[in-house]
Amino acid sequence: MNTNYAPQTRRARIVFLVWENLPRLFLLILILCTILGFFAIKEKGKQLAEEKAKAEVEQKQALNVVVLDIQPSPLRNRINLPGTVEPWQRLELLAKIGGMVEEVLVREGDQVQEGTVLARIEEADYRIGLQAAQATWTLARAEYQRGKTMHTKGIATQAELENLHARLQTAQATLDDAQLKLSRCTITAPMSGVIRRLDAKAGLLLAVADPVAEILQIEQVKAVVGIPESDVTAVRGLDEISLSIQALGDRQLKGKKHFLSPAPESNAHVYRLELALANQDLSILPGMFVRADIIKEERANALAIPLYSVITRKGEQFIYLEDRGVVRKQLVQLGIMEGWMVEVTDGLKEGDRVVVEGHRDIEDGQEVRVIRSLSSPDR
Repeated sequence: MNTNYAPQTRRARIVFLVWENLPRLFLLILILCTILGFFAIKEKGKQLAEEKAKAEVEQKQALNVVVLDIQPSPLRNRINLPGTVEPWQRLELLAKIGGMVEEVLVREGDQVQEGTVLARIEEADYRIGLQAAQATWTLARAEYQRGKTMHTKGIATQAELENLHARLQTAQATLDDAQLKLSRCTITAPMSGVIRRLDAKAGLLLAVADPVAEILQIEQVKAVVGIPESDVTAVRGLDEISLSIQALGDRQLKGKKHFLSPAPESNAHVYRLELALANQDLSILPGMFVRADIIKEERANALAIPLYSVITRKGEQFIYLEDRGVVRKQLVQLGIMEGWMVEVTDGLKEGDRVVVEGHRDIEDGQEVRVIRSLSSPDR
């Protein structure tokens, strides 16, 4: 543009002035629009915040909850542990002498009494040995009697008499040994029980200490349960523990404490607990699984609430109590548990109404609408 140009008319001067200041005018308009837009956005944001807060208030005011009317009830701190049945006594019967098995009189699974003959070993060799020992003893006794007579008459010396007496004692020991070996040809049950395994077979040649049979005493059995280290103290004070056996239709039994190991059975720090069970009908068999219901502590009149109704935030444990449509936050102290119910030892009293559903969406002092009131957590 020619800067030396000077408009002559009024209209030309106006146009020239506008043209000269057009960039400044455009910038001014842009700044003005930005300012107006900022205030418009701020006002809109404020309006949206108010609408949101109003909606939240309306939502809180319309929140539905379920409450639990607190009444004292029994509560038990219990653990349920698995275990297995073992025979009261397990005996591995071994051969005391060697020889051929002549006869086996029982079968696996038979119930036997103490003294029942289980098998016989051929006696011929041992009977011959007994006869030889008997003859040696008879001769030694006769020589000793003759020596005593001669000693009385002064013919035999005291040393000769003592020598004869020693020979008699040796013969007596040999005779006793032969009689014992012959008696051991008849193998008997040293205790009453069930033949679990029978190793002896007719015609089998046994050596000393070879297995003959395994006998289980099961008229009384023991349930064996592993007790965690943390529960040993509680279990030590119990005399009876409730048991159930699933294989027998969940039969309920009472086991009397027989033995609690003074040391753990493994590196897992589990202690062996043995419980005595009567089994006169022999229906409880070794190897069956059992469940032990161990009650560690018991409260006759506990104030208990569902564990899920307790809220933990910033190191605090609290619940919400409802009273006339308004909830308030209440700090609590918890005690023992049974299943999903927990004892409240402090912060709760009989007759309080605890919010058990909807409690995670409410705040202290908020109005609520109770749609259901429970007399117990199961209803």
